[in-house]
Amino acid sequence: MRDRPRFLIPLLAAGLLTACSGGGTTPSQASNPGGAAALPGAGGGAFPRSQTLYTSGTQWGPPANWNPLREWDFATGTKGLVYETLFMYDPNTDKFTPWLAESGDWTGAKEYTLKLRPGVTWSDGQPFTADDVVFTFELGKMETVPYHPLWSWLKSVEKVDDLTVRFTFSKTNYQEWANHLYSRAILPAHIWQGRTEDEVMNGANEKPIGTGPYVYQSHDQDRMVWVKRDGWWATKALGKDVKPKYIVDIVNSSNEVAMGMLLQKGLDLSGNFLPGIPNLVKGNFGIKTYYDQPPYMLPANTTWLLLNTTKKPMDDVNFRRAVAAAVDTKKIVEGVYGNLVKAAGPTGLLPQWDKYVDQSVVAQYGFTHDVAKAKKLLADAGYKDTNGDGLVESPTGARISLKLVVPAGWTDWMEAARVISASAKEAGIDVQADFPDYNALVDNRNAGKFDMVLNNDRQLSNTPWMYYDYVFRMPVQKMQTVTNFGRYENKQAWDLTQQLDQVKPGDIEGMRKITSQLQKIQLQDLPVIPLWYNGLWSQTTDSVWKNWPTSAAGTPKYPPTLWRNWLEMGGTLMLTELQPVSGG
Repeated sequence: MRDRPRFLIPLLAAGLLTACSGGGTTPSQASNPGGAAALPGAGGGAFPRSQTLYTSGTQWGPPANWNPLREWDFATGTKGLVYETLFMYDPNTDKFTPWLAESGDWTGAKEYTLKLRPGVTWSDGQPFTADDVVFTFELGKMETVPYHPLWSWLKSVEKVDDLTVRFTFSKTNYQEWANHLYSRAILPAHIWQGRTEDEVMNGANEKPIGTGPYVYQSHDQDRMVWVKRDGWWATKALGKDVKPKYIVDIVNSSNEVAMGMLLQKGLDLSGNFLPGIPNLVKGNFGIKTYYDQPPYMLPANTTWLLLNTTKKPMDDVNFRRAVAAAVDTKKIVEGVYGNLVKAAGPTGLLPQWDKYVDQSVVAQYGFTHDVAKAKKLLADAGYKDTNGDGLVESPTGARISLKLVVPAGWTDWMEAARVISASAKEAGIDVQADFPDYNALVDNRNAGKFDMVLNNDRQLSNTPWMYYDYVFRMPVQKMQTVTNFGRYENKQAWDLTQQLDQVKPGDIEGMRKITSQLQKIQLQDLPVIPLWYNGLWSQTTDSVWKNWPTSAAGTPKYPPTLWRNWLEMGGTLMLTELQPVSGG
């Protein structure tokens, strides 16, 4: 949940919503509650408004590091605007585009050869070469580097010549490798060589040197500022040119401030969850979203209800199926989100992965909201209301009282948890919504000390393998920090997930054959219960910049966002398509 952009207090703007909880203010809010006047150069100054793109929605505290290996907390734009990847991936078309690499091919059963693009330079003028790619991947040999597990199946990476790199594998995990090709930020060896492991992972890397279109300009407690650099390789090689001279990313504060800034045209792009947006899109407020009707946003990830399968009664598949039938997801989609999200299908696979959904399996084993069915599943499995309070006890007569935890302050999930609690009680299951501190929740979730929890850690990617790796990963560790928080164990499912990893991405039928089997296991056993597709929150205005990506004909189709890990999925290309508004 750490990469989940959101505001932490409810919206109160334009009379659209009423407050339902409080939130603190930052120092900048206290001195400037309206927010808009805090923008530098609004009337000219250091950042002329007509040349500056103002964004918000990713940074949750003062910029503290520019280290692209720290993907959970680097300053917005560190990867994508400064550091770049070998390929770009378009999730809407399922296509890879060569970027720092000119091409990449499997040149042997366990050998992959990369041809790098000539003429690329780092922002300090030094040439980008194979040495940089080799150095970056070999950093993964350090145990604390996030992509260290790659070296359990990558044997070697070697420079063939200045523009050629050869990777040799002990096992060909094609799906994972394809993800690495557009996910790994390439680092300059001449800058990073000699750093200790602690410096590599914990160093701030101030004033970073990258190959991308922007360089560090400045930062403050409430903003990160990037400035366009001369000599970006893509201008000459691909005819691409980012339009804003400056990008100023504002640190998140509150829904109130963000909405005020949008309405006053102080923000050009907000990547925050902002309830009430449908009313503004339909009104004459000059605010646009990717779609002009529900769900308004591109899908970004799936929100699941995770049940701790090591605890009773969640270890009983019949109980899990009853919970799935009890949850009224429609009430969450419409009542909590105002149709800003879309109900998930039973498999939970994002709409971009529809081609992998086996509809015959869904028809046979899928679930829908059905209170009567939930009650029957419980009764047939021996769960009965023995004391007449309307809530069932276990087949042994033990009382059932479960907690569904979501972080305090995550107001949309808190409301969703209340809906789930009410739905469960209607079916006879005692589920209480509970809102602990985020850090406490994470500690207990990772240690398996919970009953139920909402989660959406896995974003959209190039492969559904990442989805199934999340659900079925084995072996279960004492601390589950990345995947399989419900601690579900199914060797067949994990074997199939590993088989899927070894299918080439272009073999759609081969992938479908395995994903069909995985869907059958998932829907029969329900280790996770998919609920809704979280949106790629994005609200834009045309006051200074136009030609934003939308679903309308004739507009760009890239993700309209600066969310972390989405610039390499088209966010950077969005910046090349923007056009200044005349006189803006």
